[in-house]
Amino acid sequence: MTYATLDCLAPGQGATVQDLTFPAPKRRRLLDLGFVPGAAVTALQAAPWGDPMAYGVRGAVIALRRADARRISIVGK
Repeated sequence: MTYATLDCLAPGQGATVQDLTFPAPKRRRLLDLGFVPGAAVTALQAAPWGDPMAYGVRGAVIALRRADARRISIVGK
């Protein structure tokens, strides 16, 4: 299955990071956190109101707002 962006994943689903479309400083920060092209990412759980969502990437758990997750392109596994 193929997805367009990280915010499309439901808890328990996984994909591979394809690209990030952020301004340079924020892009660098997310790359440092593990959201690099080719990295496996799994949606873990959503906050009670659905935003932010926790994602597992490269052994870490990172919470991202839906608006930021929309800027990370993925390919489904």
